[in-house]
Amino acid sequence: MPNYLGIDGFRFGWVAAWIDERGDHGFDYSPGLTRLLAMPHARAMIDMPIGLNTSGYRTCDLRARELIGPAVFLGARRDLWTFPDMAAANRHYWKRDGKGRGVSAQLWNIRGKIRDVDEIMTTARQATICEAHPELIFWNLAGRIKLAKKTSAQGHEKRITLLEQRGFTRLPKWLTQRHGTGIGRDDLIDACICAVAARDSTQRVGGEETDPRGLRMEINY
Repeated sequence: MPNYLGIDGFRFGWVAAWIDERGDHGFDYSPGLTRLLAMPHARAMIDMPIGLNTSGYRTCDLRARELIGPAVFLGARRDLWTFPDMAAANRHYWKRDGKGRGVSAQLWNIRGKIRDVDEIMTTARQATICEAHPELIFWNLAGRIKLAKKTSAQGHEKRITLLEQRGFTRLPKWLTQRHGTGIGRDDLIDACICAVAARDSTQRVGGEETDPRGLRMEINY
């Protein structure tokens, strides 16, 4: 029975949730991506940009932001991790791409994770390893209604309910087991919803554009 993987980054590495077509499910974590992606899977969805230009904003990010707002970070570029600090990066991008078209602190803080994904991606691997965005998936599963913030009690409970309805019945227990691992509550939840998308998703924004290495720039949900 094929497994479907959902992967998200956290402070000390990566967390992966998996589910199969019978509903069996589990999670694992690792400092690097290689071991997690070595787990047998039919498809994997990862919450990290795949397909990067060196300038401008990706069209798929702009389209996704139109649907769910600022939860979609703008400005992922292949040279982001080469700058000594965010100020230097933004000076460069503002000069080249226009004032205000730099990067946010949230995107800057995951630049190492973006690089990790970029280093292992190939056009062949993109057949089974795809980019997804947790909030876009939740938005779609909730009937295309924007949920309350995940930091709120209401938003948290709704996300748990949506995941339980789609097979992740062990998630509440997992959330108590993650302590001491460094995995954030929302990191585990996001990995689970990416696994749901790996199993069920047939929709995406973008996909018409490819980057200089031939990788499609798209966000699945």
